[in-house]
Amino acid sequence: MFCYQCEQAAKGEGCTRIGVCGKQPDVAALQDLLIHALKGLSLYAVEGRKVGVEDHEADVFTCQALFSTLTNVNFDPESLVKLVTQAVELRDALKAKVKAAGGKTDFSQDAANFKPADNLEGLLAQAEKVGLKSDPTIDPDILSLQHTLLFGIKGIAAYADHAQILGQEDNSVYAFLHEGLAATLNKELGLNDWLGLVLKCGEVNLRTMELLDAGNTGTYGHPVPTRVPLGPKKGKAILVSGHDLKDMAELLKQTEGKGINIYTHGEMLPTHGYPELKKYPHFYGHYGTAWQNQQKEFAQFPGAILMTTNCIQKPQGSYIDNIFTTGLVEWPGVPHVTNKDFSAVIKRALELPGFPEDVPGKEVMVGFGRNTILGVADKVIEAVKNKDIRHFFLVAGCDGAKPGRNYYTEFVEKVPKDCVVLTLACGKFRFFDKDLGTISGLPRLMDVGQCNDAYSAIQVAIALSKAFNVGVNELPLSMILSWYEQKAVAILLTLLHLGIKDIRLGPSLPAFTTPNVLDILVKNFDIKPISTPDQDLKAILG
Repeated sequence: MFCYQCEQAAKGEGCTRIGVCGKQPDVAALQDLLIHALKGLSLYAVEGRKVGVEDHEADVFTCQALFSTLTNVNFDPESLVKLVTQAVELRDALKAKVKAAGGKTDFSQDAANFKPADNLEGLLAQAEKVGLKSDPTIDPDILSLQHTLLFGIKGIAAYADHAQILGQEDNSVYAFLHEGLAATLNKELGLNDWLGLVLKCGEVNLRTMELLDAGNTGTYGHPVPTRVPLGPKKGKAILVSGHDLKDMAELLKQTEGKGINIYTHGEMLPTHGYPELKKYPHFYGHYGTAWQNQQKEFAQFPGAILMTTNCIQKPQGSYIDNIFTTGLVEWPGVPHVTNKDFSAVIKRALELPGFPEDVPGKEVMVGFGRNTILGVADKVIEAVKNKDIRHFFLVAGCDGAKPGRNYYTEFVEKVPKDCVVLTLACGKFRFFDKDLGTISGLPRLMDVGQCNDAYSAIQVAIALSKAFNVGVNELPLSMILSWYEQKAVAILLTLLHLGIKDIRLGPSLPAFTTPNVLDILVKNFDIKPISTPDQDLKAILG
């Protein structure tokens, strides 16, 4: 086993015995084999597009399969075996179509021709030959860029899957996923070729986030500022974690009139701001904080728990009978909901005691998407011109359990009172309930949304740059980012594609980034690791 796709890789180098995320060696191996199979499928998909052959089923499957290999998504070896088999079946069907259309099909690469073994032992033996570090002849810097591309592609696939579920697709996104995967089999590409592909990955991710934004806002309305209670309400309860808005919408419909209150956990918090979701009176509040605290928080929740998309950790015995997965999330032995039928989740919630009484608590504000912020752009511009607002900080990204993330709490606490903090993704749970007050009637802390809502933050920055007639890098705006998994990699590549410089990244730099690749990023984009809040604030503000 070798895996270093997330920030918590063991010793900052890579997990070799068991994943810090809880991934067992057989699961890691099967995920490697699935990526291998997808590379073979991608060779034929690329050739197919040259001769007018497109396979929508293979396109959608590629996104789903890639998403299944993200950190904290699919831990079920039986499910992964099925995905490997399906990838090869789709590959062979696509190969036949391409051949019939006169396209090239005589590939010599193993990924284009391999046949899965008929038992788990054989599959694991095959996987040993195709892992991340299985080819020692590859130049380390090229391998670093290959893996940066691969992990960025995984992030794109996650967002593309969410968007496709809501009816938003773009063939150019699918085409790039296949282009990027197939490129990893091309030994003729040099360092500049890989740099180009990495930046293109950022460009395609921007389009993908745009699709997802259109799906979310087109279906559920643009988020509006909304107060969300953190204290629970008396009654039966269901807790929803992950990212998927459609799962939330379907659950809200199915629980109407059943006396069950719905709570969000983790990155589902921003869903309270969507008009078509907040209209349900039993969509009540938020419970808990970020994904890495779920084992403690879920154990104390007196209702059913639904995990959508990524973020699941090994369920503990205290709540193993109360948790369900859906979508691409799977854990061995945990009931999996299909076809958006949440009757089993509802049944379990009604069996459990729920909260015995109302517990008063804090409230937090969500709903500061681009429509909300740009709706008061004139106030923002005036406040900047009048020097009421000196600087904007986007303090955003993933949270995690690794030491060093208290930096972000301290940073926000020390941001001067004439500055505004924008935040998104689960990194905000380090400071989301702090009252930073207001400037010129505007909150000093604004929650832009989930990680994919980086699209909203980018649109705000572009709009402000046009209003002030300066480039984005000349705005009084600094990005202080935390990363954990592959969607964060895709977002970072998007920012680099847009030419945004002087990004501070932490709590540690990716293990898959070699010193030479880091040097390229520093020279071209002035990207840098976080230091201390005091030092970074002084460097930014003077």
